[in-house]
Amino acid sequence: MQYITPSFRLTAAVAVVAILAGCASPIHRAPVEERASTTQAQRLPPGAENAGKPGYYTIKPSDTLIRIGLETGQSWRDIAAWNNIENPNRIEVGQVIRIVPPVGEAAATSAASAGGMASAKPVTTARIEARPVDGKAASTPAASAASVAASGSSSATAASAPETKPDVKSGDEPAWIWPANGPTIAQFEEGKRKGLVIGGKAGDPVVAAGDGRVVYAGSGLRGYGNLIIIKHSGDYLTAYAHNQTLLVKEDQAVRKGQKIAEMGATDADRVQLHFEIRKQGKPIDPARQLPSR
Repeated sequence: MQYITPSFRLTAAVAVVAILAGCASPIHRAPVEERASTTQAQRLPPGAENAGKPGYYTIKPSDTLIRIGLETGQSWRDIAAWNNIENPNRIEVGQVIRIVPPVGEAAATSAASAGGMASAKPVTTARIEARPVDGKAASTPAASAASVAASGSSSATAASAPETKPDVKSGDEPAWIWPANGPTIAQFEEGKRKGLVIGGKAGDPVVAAGDGRVVYAGSGLRGYGNLIIIKHSGDYLTAYAHNQTLLVKEDQAVRKGQKIAEMGATDADRVQLHFEIRKQGKPIDPARQLPSR
């Protein structure tokens, strides 16, 4: 029988431990770290590289393209086109989108807004709840209203609309008219109420406060009910909320004093018109802009 010395046994044990330790050691760490880094990069929302840049907006919880358009003074359709958003209902928190026209389109957008025409290609794959109200087709009364405004022959329209004044004040500021004849029941409050609240009866006429183009007509913005948003020359938008019936449709040109809706109480506790004027998306006090009456 061969005798194994203690020193040999010790050497063999050390060798075995070294082999086992070598097998247990992770040899290739870098690829794992690279994969983790790649996965993290893939989770970044679209457009994240533009976060914080001028002319871009980071989407927050509860945002919709309609609300973003109202807050930035743009048409939601234009925003969708500038960002190649085919389905406006599919946006995600943290996504960064362009809210100003790309270089070369700014002049075209300004000219189109002044002329009452859409500047960007329409988004045809989806709509944001821009539906007729009470089952009435929006196009029929809209066409009728447009025809009346063009001919100037309807005494009914003239009676329902306040007296018109020159379309533009000095400095490109529109010469607004009152959108309804009822009493003012709540005033603009900075940081709290973004417009005037005008009282009236269900069905009372609501008219365009200035020439422009309808950039939204529907009920997709919570808290506003059946809403119309009109883009005017320069940097101005007007909003008309809580209507009973909408008489115009998106991309339609409207004239100052044209009947665009009937007063109602949608998403409100009483019949009223909530009216906003926004400059570059920021609400301003309509009482300071409208003529005295």
